[in-house]
Parts: sequence; structure tokens; C-alpha cells
Amino acid sequence: MAEDYFDRATIQVRSGDGGAGAATFRREKFVPRGGPNGGDGGRGGHVYIVADANLNTLLHFRYERSFAAEHGGNGQKNNMHGRQGRDLTIKVPPGTLVRTTIDGTTYDVDFARPGQRLLAARGGRGGLGNLHFVSPTRQAPRIAELGEPGQTLSIELELKLIADVGLVGSPNAGKSTLLSVISAARPKIANYPFTTLQPNLGLVDVGEHDRFVVADLPGLIEGAHAGVGLGHAFLRHIERTRVLIHVVDAAGVDFRDPVDDFQQINRELYLYQPELAERPQVVALNKIDLHEARANLPRLYAELALPATDIFPIAAATREGIDALLRRVAELLRAQPAPSRSPVDEHEATLLWPLPPVDENAFTVEREGNAWRVRGIKIERLMKMTNFAQIEAVDRFQRVFEATGISQALINAGLQEGDMVRIGTTELEWDSLRFE
Repeated sequence: MAEDYFDRATIQVRSGDGGAGAATFRREKFVPRGGPNGGDGGRGGHVYIVADANLNTLLHFRYERSFAAEHGGNGQKNNMHGRQGRDLTIKVPPGTLVRTTIDGTTYDVDFARPGQRLLAARGGRGGLGNLHFVSPTRQAPRIAELGEPGQTLSIELELKLIADVGLVGSPNAGKSTLLSVISAARPKIANYPFTTLQPNLGLVDVGEHDRFVVADLPGLIEGAHAGVGLGHAFLRHIERTRVLIHVVDAAGVDFRDPVDDFQQINRELYLYQPELAERPQVVALNKIDLHEARANLPRLYAELALPATDIFPIAAATREGIDALLRRVAELLRAQPAPSRSPVDEHEATLLWPLPPVDENAFTVEREGNAWRVRGIKIERLMKMTNFAQIEAVDRFQRVFEATGISQALINAGLQEGDMVRIGTTELEWDSLRFE
């Protein structure tokens, strides 16, 4: 891959831990029985991923791959809540596919438009202060929750350029030259294979009303779909295009047969993704300013599997035939449904991982080696947020264990005195009266 282009990256993100609640009491002169006044911990910072229209590469992830949001502050006395952790925003180019694996299932979100925002990792909840645990029978609770830990995720980023038209062809067919004359793009051009080491984008205007984005992709060779040559790394960038311009060296300058080149490229497109072979395609028979190309034209018209209306002899170096080619491309684009390119509305909801709905109160109990494993969103969260150094917190945990039916489920499954019970990363010894 070229040093100045970067279209894949794996990053690690961690949202902030929630702050711990406080177990404090009001202490003022002449105010007996001041009561509990411990504040709540602050929420940990969320991690967002946002599509930024000013970016067109993932190069900024080459050296920085770990990102962490700020932790929430701890609660304080006098009902003072902890400060909320600052959210972290990670910017990616539009066209980036964001993917992660949660509980063994892979989910992805496609950033097709600038401004879209994904809540990638949710900040941990702040723990409750002792003020929340007051009841008619407990007027002075010495209990407060710990903050919920943040989420840690490994996220894969894959950039697929957003372009209307893709230039495909064999090395040295003249794709970069064509891009340079139909747009303001200035790709590197030279007379040797694989001059194009990265996709280049150009904006093309046709007449007064038609405008589209063209992507010049590295030359494809046989086996590109399986990882041969330079082109394989960029085949994914063709996926979003609506029309393909297939540039063919009609002169066969490098002793290549133009018909073989045409068929080979289409075969590689099909093997990579079959629907690419069905995408509207026009052929630009390039280099007709050379005698060899003009001599080949009758055979090319006869042997290329396309109607004559989609075959255009051109000379990119002199602009001959270019206008007719672009008018046909604009006509095909008007007939294809165009994805929305407008920025998202400021009131559009933040994207979330497409997780299936889950009952947070549900739990499972199963044997795990010489211990018992309890799984469930609510009970695992409670385990993380319980301060087992506080006796009242342990009593609360035991009551929840009984009230939710987990204790009975364990006993029904065969739990015995002294058995170990695992919840999340914590292991507790079972006693008939309480956990130890």
C-alpha cells in the first residue's frame, strides 16, 4: 500500500468509567441527625465516531490507535454529584465502514454521509450516593455504589470511497491521464506499470447541470480479486460506484491484446463481486491518436460484448472523443438512483450498533468446571457496581440475588454449600446465609 494512503485500520476504544457514589452524612453544629448527603458519581465519557467531510483517508490512524474517553468524577458530600466525563469524538472519512464484534457477533455501521455519528462505546453509569438508599427502616445507610466500568472495544475501519464513476482497466491503459483531462485532479502519470499507487478522485462537470465524482483506481491484473498485484487492495472502492468507465489501451502498446485485457478485467470484477459485472459500463478505447489503435477499431467494435453506443474511441492526451464519452456517462448516472450526499440533519438520531433487543433482567445459570456461572446484564452490572467492603452493600446484593430468583435457580441446578459462583470476572463462595 502506498505510504501516503491508508484505507484500513484497527483501533481500540474505551469509554470512561462512571464515578463512585459517596456515603457521607451531614455534619453541622446544632443539626442533630443530619442524615445522608452523599452525591452520585458522574457518568463516564462516551466514545463517538463521526463522518467528517474534510477527511479522505485513514492515515491519521497509522500511529494513533488507542482512544479513551474521560472517567466520571466521584460523588462528594453535601449532595454534590461527580463531574461527567468528557465525551471523545473520533473522526473518519465519509464512506468508512465501521465494524466490531460484541459477544461473538459482528456488527457494522456504514458511514455513507458526512455528519453521521455512531455511539461506539457508552460511558459507564455513575454510582448512586447513599441518599438513594434511605428507607423507613434505614435512615442512615452506609452504602454507595461504585461507578460502572466503561466499554472496551476493538473496532475495524475500512474506507470505501464514495464516487459516482470508477475508472477501471489494465496498467498503463491511460486512466490517470483521462482523469487529469476531465477534472482538476493531478494524479501521478508515467510510462510504467502501477503508476497509480492509490485511488485518486476528481470532480467532473458536464454541461451546466451534470456533475459527478470519478475515482481512478490502480490497474487490475489477473488474480487481483485473490490478492495479486496492487489493484486488489482497492477493489473495494469500486463497490459504491454507479457507472464504470473501462479504459482499454486500443493500441496494445505493451504488446497486450486489448480484447484479452477487457475480458480479464471484467472477469476480475465478477470474481470479486458478481454484481460489479452487471453495473452499467462504457468502454473508452484509448490512444486512437496512434495508428495501431485506429487499425484495431473494427475488431474491437466486433468483439467487445457491448452495444456500439457504449463504446467510445478517445485520445486522452488530446481530448479527442472525451465530450461524447462524458455525455453518455452523465446520461447513465441520471438513470441510476443516487444515494443521498447531503449532510445529516442536526436532529437526526445518533447511530447505535444494531444489537438485538435483550431483556436486562434475564439470566442463565450453568455449570462451569468446578464452579457455577451466572450470566445476565443486570446482575453483572450490579456485581461491578457493588462495593463489597461495605456490609450493607453485601446485604443489598444478597437481597437482589434472592428477589431475582437467581439463588433458587442455582439451588435447583444442584448448588452446594461452599461451591464457587462466578459473575463476570468475580468469583464468590456460596454460603446458605450470605456470600463470603
